[in-house]
Amino acid sequence: MIGIFKQKSQGNAFVLLIYALIIKFPIFLHPVAPTPNDGDNYIYNIIVGFVKSVGGNNPFLFSLLAFTLLFTQATLLNRISNNLKLLPKTNFLVGMSYLLITSFVKEWNLFSAPLLVNAVLIFIWYRTTFLYNHQHPKTAIFNISLLTGVLPLIYSPALVFIVFIILALILTRPFKITEWLVALLGFTAPYYFLFIVLYLANQWSFSKIIPVISFHLPKLPSSLWVTGGIFCLVVPFLIGSYYVQDSLNKMLIQVRKSWSLLLVLLLASVLIILANPGNNYLHWLPVVVSLAAFHAAAYYYPAGRWFASLLHWAIFAFVIMLQYYNLSL
Repeated sequence: MIGIFKQKSQGNAFVLLIYALIIKFPIFLHPVAPTPNDGDNYIYNIIVGFVKSVGGNNPFLFSLLAFTLLFTQATLLNRISNNLKLLPKTNFLVGMSYLLITSFVKEWNLFSAPLLVNAVLIFIWYRTTFLYNHQHPKTAIFNISLLTGVLPLIYSPALVFIVFIILALILTRPFKITEWLVALLGFTAPYYFLFIVLYLANQWSFSKIIPVISFHLPKLPSSLWVTGGIFCLVVPFLIGSYYVQDSLNKMLIQVRKSWSLLLVLLLASVLIILANPGNNYLHWLPVVVSLAAFHAAAYYYPAGRWFASLLHWAIFAFVIMLQYYNLSL
């Protein structure tokens, strides 16, 4: 399977779809309608309300939307990674890794606010990779900051991604106060429009504008299956990080900056684990965007096929056991 996804073949897009159906099919066997979670905010609630008004509270419809989002995000992240040349040759390993990682925890297959956040995060990371030599940096910074400002309106703990924008500006741009002011303007713009909407609807209150964020230690694994999922997250990441670090000297500046921004995004994503942790692992989902590329490196770089294949099939077997058996988490 690793050999197939390493190849540059248009037919692999269809193979990736079949791969996704195999590991994600249980969400259709046992569809689940979205339930309220801590941090769900305006945009997410509007989307859920619209879907319910169209198709009722049909669990299958939400499962179909979740699968569509997961596969679209995997395909988009894979295409962006190939365009940025994160790995030396065009491949489908990033998309494969994204689909695998999002299967480590059952909640990650559900339609949720963090799943919508991931879709926006992919665009934000992609746009930041062009900041260092952008011809119109202020326009780019405003657009990126605007998208980042939208994230907390989908999922309140996503407010922590302002840390990513700060670090991305430090990493890619020389300090210019005007650019930082533009970033601040872009980030606060969605709240300006929210204020207008709430004021006109006579529902304005300060508490509805500012997201409530509290930081706590993450929830300890409640079962061996959750522990296994975390293990499958960490080990390929460490392997991929080693190979990426070992190959940095061979990479172009643009590629090195892209990897650096992925690492910065991962650090910001870890913060969301500490924000409003709730009673499940749904809020861990944004870490997947960064981890997928590092996991792909763990499958791409090792010499020979046996190690990467053994790693993949071991993780694949874990995912199949977790997803197809009604195991309590």
